[in-house]
Amino acid sequence: MHGSARSPTIGAMTKFSVLDLSPIVQGGDAGQSFRNSLSLARHAERLGFNRYWLAEHHGMPGIASAATAVVMAHVAAGTQRIRVGAGGIMLPNHSPLVIAEQFGTLESLYPGRIDLGLGRAPGSDQTTARALRRNLASDSDEFPQDVLELMDYFAAEPKGPVRAVPGQGLNIPIWILGSSLYGAQLAAALGLPYAFASHFAPQAMMQAIEIYRSYFKPSARLAKPYVMLGFNVFAADTDAQAELLATSMQQAFVNMRTGRPGRLPPPQPGYRERLDGPLREMLESVLSCAAVGGPVTVRQQLDAFIERTGADELMITCQMFDHEARLRSYEIAADARHGAVTPPLRELMAA
Repeated sequence: MHGSARSPTIGAMTKFSVLDLSPIVQGGDAGQSFRNSLSLARHAERLGFNRYWLAEHHGMPGIASAATAVVMAHVAAGTQRIRVGAGGIMLPNHSPLVIAEQFGTLESLYPGRIDLGLGRAPGSDQTTARALRRNLASDSDEFPQDVLELMDYFAAEPKGPVRAVPGQGLNIPIWILGSSLYGAQLAAALGLPYAFASHFAPQAMMQAIEIYRSYFKPSARLAKPYVMLGFNVFAADTDAQAELLATSMQQAFVNMRTGRPGRLPPPQPGYRERLDGPLREMLESVLSCAAVGGPVTVRQQLDAFIERTGADELMITCQMFDHEARLRSYEIAADARHGAVTPPLRELMAA
């Protein structure tokens, strides 16, 4: 890895944040998902998480955060300190000016708390992308130009003739997101912080980190490389309970990859063991960046991942069917960072 070797400790060096897909569970609806998202954001704020990001997906029966900026406003209005961001906005779906105005509005309403993560993928299939009015005919990749145009709208003195109002002159952190080497190269060239989607596409993670750190060019926005990595945490009071709770996400991922996307299903005992060989291998590969277990197990797995990657920040995601279990999972992750163990939420509430 480029640069001097680091031996980070969870408490001293690595920040923890939350990635929320606002999952729609079987038997639930989007309204319930949004209420749960606000509940989780407030919980994360109390636990000391650094930021709370929502992701843009379209046409997905199990994901409610399609209108990402709107859900961000809902979360920011109901919290006080935690940063709220998009992880990310899929820029090919949108005019850079529209995103500048949306995030200029958010930053004006909630100053100093808004992040803008930008992705290159459409976050949908091609049919849905067309319905979003995305231009699919162009052969050239316009993502870098769109990022530069968007950054210019936030400048105090934009070079272009159009002004983003609100937006102009606002200091909104911009991140490049990616699951391949492309985003690492772009983030390094532009001197922007980089978030890698290792929570579902870990294959190129180490190479992407190396490229980003090696080729990073300091900018007015960022003096040195800053790496955030997606990481799954399915934590519970025992290893066995955590393994069971993780099967909801496992089912959802297999259903999506096999062309049967749906709402997040309840846990299913022995699910992974019943999968055929290729599906089990696929699941183990794509979800390899994960901590699954009780408090001790999760702390060990988090420590090992941070030691291996030197991540500046982890963007922790946890899709669980039961909302209280999900809150408890984030409690255990926070405890791991601080080296403490707290009793389950239900015991705290009953005390």
